[in-house]
Amino acid sequence: MFGLTALELARIQFGFTISFHIVFPAITIGLASYLVVLEGLWLWKRDLVYRDLYHFWSKIFAVNFAMGVVSGLVMAYQFGTNWSYFSAFAGSVTGPLLAFEVLTAFFLEAGFLGVMLFGWSRVGPGLHFFSTIMVATGTLISTFWILASNSWMQTPQGFEIVNGVVVPVDWIEVIFNPSMPYRLAHMTVAAFLATALFVGASGAWHLLRGNDNRRVRTMLSMAMWMLLFTAPVQIFIGDQHGLNTLEHQPAKIAAIEGHWENTPGEAVPLILFGWPDMSAEKTLYKIEVPHLGSLILTHRWDGQIPGLKEFAPQDRPNSTVVFWSFRIMVGLGMLMLLLGVLALWLRWRDRLYDSKHFLRFAAVMGPSGLIAMLAGWFTTEIGRQPWVVYNVMRTEQGVSNHSVLAMSVTLDAFVVVYFMVFGIGVSYMLKLVGKGPEDNENEPGDDDHHGAGRPARPMSAAPDQMDMFVSTQNRKG
Repeated sequence: MFGLTALELARIQFGFTISFHIVFPAITIGLASYLVVLEGLWLWKRDLVYRDLYHFWSKIFAVNFAMGVVSGLVMAYQFGTNWSYFSAFAGSVTGPLLAFEVLTAFFLEAGFLGVMLFGWSRVGPGLHFFSTIMVATGTLISTFWILASNSWMQTPQGFEIVNGVVVPVDWIEVIFNPSMPYRLAHMTVAAFLATALFVGASGAWHLLRGNDNRRVRTMLSMAMWMLLFTAPVQIFIGDQHGLNTLEHQPAKIAAIEGHWENTPGEAVPLILFGWPDMSAEKTLYKIEVPHLGSLILTHRWDGQIPGLKEFAPQDRPNSTVVFWSFRIMVGLGMLMLLLGVLALWLRWRDRLYDSKHFLRFAAVMGPSGLIAMLAGWFTTEIGRQPWVVYNVMRTEQGVSNHSVLAMSVTLDAFVVVYFMVFGIGVSYMLKLVGKGPEDNENEPGDDDHHGAGRPARPMSAAPDQMDMFVSTQNRKG
């Protein structure tokens, strides 16, 4: 297929499926915490706006959660089908970590998800709020274990190799490996940012369409506050993560920077744009800022980092790819910060909800959090190559013995099925977003727990046919 090897097709297949999958958990992580905030504000202030926003976003959360579970199942199977030698070699570490994720996070989410989605008027306020908190906690615990497993592949420690397989000797070191805290923080904040941009874009889109009410204004306002505070935090975490990567994976940093070699006594410039040429071993057409690379990467005016030429050609990541994926991530991060600052300025001028240019900017930025997150994952995973377990096992040693034909057929099948199944799911989720939160501002107070009268159902973008039938029969009666 296109002259690609079975190994390259296996990598593309895994990259394709995980790129689809990671989008849904990211939104799930952010929305779960957002729902906790909304329900907490409703219980505190008894403002119907927060109750209605909770119902609105809980439907979207349910659809997104379901797609995340379905797409996640495929990833587990691929470890056995396409990466069987990796699983045999390192499964004693990655297997238990993923099992811990199921036992602690997935069971917690599954146990309380039904109460959260369908128990609004069937259980007391304390139990329902506790259920929402438990679901949100489950998403964060899941993030912890997944990042522990993936980070161990990036910076492995706490193990020995006995009879050709990995044997964990210190689980604390395995779990809390050198890159894990930075990558966990970076991913969690990325999920919050992606969700804030998604929620903010929804509010901006409704305002542009003339659907102006307190619910729409509230979700735009909350999203912009979240964006304003988390974007600078993410930039700081990214800087610390970069320093950690330079210490433990210097070849990755050299590839990200398109930096090939050092000149004695000279600082490292920051290459803003260029085209790293792997065969020519240099970065073409580069636009650079003197000393800035040293300041960012070493926090010194004249500091140096290892160049790609210091590593054997077979040990170098693909600089052409990670150079640009990293810049896409950083560029979008700067736009997120700009959007948050603009929102603060317009809020001060009392024009947050009626500035058309700002609302269009916010709407266009809706998917930017997910795009930046994917670009970041491409950077970290492709930058780890040619190692599946860094400096321990090469990627070519971990792939199963499949033919090019088999990998081509399965990859084509995945592409077709994923776009069909998840295309329908995403379309439905966007339909829910397009419907917008219901304006029940003038509803009388309720005596039940949250005033919903019935549990909120995830599949209710269109009128329920059974409700219409019952209503018709009652009128006839």
